[in-house]
Amino acid sequence: MNTKNISIALFAILTIAFTSCKKDETVNTAEKGTFALEFENQVNGAPLVLNNQNYTNLNGESFNISTFKYYVSNIKLTKTDGSIYAIPESYILMDAAKPSSLLNNLKDIPAGDYAKISFTIGVDKERNLAGAQTGALDPALGMFWTWNSGYIFVKFEGTSPQSTATDKSLTFHIGGIVDPNNTIRTFSSDFSTGNPLRIRADKNPQVHFVVNAGSLFKGKQKISFANLNFTMGGANSVIVADNYVNGLFEFEHIHN
Repeated sequence: MNTKNISIALFAILTIAFTSCKKDETVNTAEKGTFALEFENQVNGAPLVLNNQNYTNLNGESFNISTFKYYVSNIKLTKTDGSIYAIPESYILMDAAKPSSLLNNLKDIPAGDYAKISFTIGVDKERNLAGAQTGALDPALGMFWTWNSGYIFVKFEGTSPQSTATDKSLTFHIGGIVDPNNTIRTFSSDFSTGNPLRIRADKNPQVHFVVNAGSLFKGKQKISFANLNFTMGGANSVIVADNYVNGLFEFEHIHN
């Protein structure tokens, strides 16, 4: 075979290979798929262990944690083409005492490549005003103020030797939807460049987040347990929400 024929044959092979790759990349937008949201609880880089582990805040105050729960809701995904898909009825409650709650499958997502995620930290105003509900919003899960007709968005309980409470307790129940004490916050994150969330009918990718319980006490305002160790809504809850809005969640990676 002469050089010209070899070149033609090579060109034909490369053309077929390129065409095959293009076909593999075609996404059937009529299909739907599933993906998982995984949350890994930490305290300033250390694994979160309930009851038996001591941690230290930025003031050098020791504390431990007995309860750590938080809501994620109104999840939205942005495709690489800029279009947005809002996942209906996306209300998820994570509970550090229930490891199974930290891995959540979200179904019936339109196939495509998604470059960004956003969600509410807590529960939106409409659901707060709708009274007690079911599923993740069931009051029996301990995240509803019956006396205040609203949801607790983030619940942190523990103890600290520096707490001025009678039993040295720490009680941070963050919630509230009315200004100036509105604590609804929104988190958003782009995914890694070159590795979008690929939703397909035959795959089940996983999006991994690190959740830092220590972010409640640092950020916009450093908190000392000697001065603040109890809040159930109100101005002090706003301080905590303003702290964790930029530090509670951190996108880690995607397994496609």
